[in-house]
Amino acid sequence: MTDELEAVVADRREELADLALELLAIDTANPPGDTREIVSLLAESLSQHPVDVERFAVDPAKPNLLVTLPGASDRTLLYNGHLDTVPFDRGAWSHDPLGERVDDRLYGRGATDMKGAVAAMLVALRAFVETDTEPPVDLAFAFVSDEEVGGDAGLPALLEDDRLEADACVIGEPTCEEGRHSVTVADRGSIWLTLEATGEAAHGSRPVLGENAIDRLYDAVGTLRQRFGRRQLDLDPAIEPILDESVAFYEPTMGVETARDLFETPTINLGVLEGGDAINSVPQTARAEIDIRLTAGVCTSDLLSEIRECVADCEGVTVADVAWSVGTAESIDSPLVEAVASSAEATTGERIYRRSATGGGDAKKLRNAGVPTVEFALGTDTVHAIDEYTTVDALVGNATIYARLPERWAAAVDGADVRP
Repeated sequence: MTDELEAVVADRREELADLALELLAIDTANPPGDTREIVSLLAESLSQHPVDVERFAVDPAKPNLLVTLPGASDRTLLYNGHLDTVPFDRGAWSHDPLGERVDDRLYGRGATDMKGAVAAMLVALRAFVETDTEPPVDLAFAFVSDEEVGGDAGLPALLEDDRLEADACVIGEPTCEEGRHSVTVADRGSIWLTLEATGEAAHGSRPVLGENAIDRLYDAVGTLRQRFGRRQLDLDPAIEPILDESVAFYEPTMGVETARDLFETPTINLGVLEGGDAINSVPQTARAEIDIRLTAGVCTSDLLSEIRECVADCEGVTVADVAWSVGTAESIDSPLVEAVASSAEATTGERIYRRSATGGGDAKKLRNAGVPTVEFALGTDTVHAIDEYTTVDALVGNATIYARLPERWAAAVDGADVRP
């Protein structure tokens, strides 16, 4: 079965590149994140095939597209991809941010994150239809909006309305870096902390007569880094294999010790610092936004309690707002992880690391909804960068892997050996 599917994908190489360019030509930068035109294009391209297609929208400007191809069993494999992109500055690009092909490279905002993967998913779906191949499981596709800003109109709306019933999911996020390939099987927990500081205003020439709110706030950030930035996290032993794979993946770019610290200790980033009205005034108020990340398996709420106690010890500083999440993970040898990794290894002929993501996104939402989920796509490490690009080889590789996946996942669930 897979040989015939792979032959169809190989024959559709130029068609796949053209489809990716069509998707790139539609500006879906978020904000505003308007996906109406691209959803219409996808729906039209699928209209000639015997698949179920449904638009679903809670925001009329940000529709989602659901596609289903029935299979031979009652299990469902879900493919997920987001259609919005981060914004771009056209003047900063050397190539057209709305799509340009140069030899094997396809440039454009979203080329690798992740319109290229969406195009590959569509071609994999077409391969099943055009060969009249019944997949071993139901295949579902959710092409969603609003992911890049963490909005509610995309995947959260589908989950809230019970529109996604799946036994496993692969998200087409790019998971490659510096020529190394991986499947991400975990994400990290987060604490997004907003701190506010108050002081006493005074003239800048007489700072001793005032209390500088920015100084107070920056001292508080320093205290947080000192108390928590080097703390060894209490990691679940089940996470250790994922940690080892993650360190091995990142070692070539940051060194083994830095890579290990990335997952064994919290990361603390001061992302926003605001305060003051003039250079010659002692600021009376200040505000900071801090991003803290924790490896999956760590109890986020326990650390947050300690952070609140720490801030309470900092004079003039309070916690104004906080949002937090717990990291999630799949077992490194689960059927889904085995199927995706083995499909990718068979296609690329290279090692596929089974690692944690450094952040978190829609995979976390799906895992928390009870759907085993991984992220995988070949691509380039130009995500959100100027002159973002992917390659035609990567697109074909992705379509091949996505076409192979249903059979390998079904076999893995049934207990068969899926390693190449």
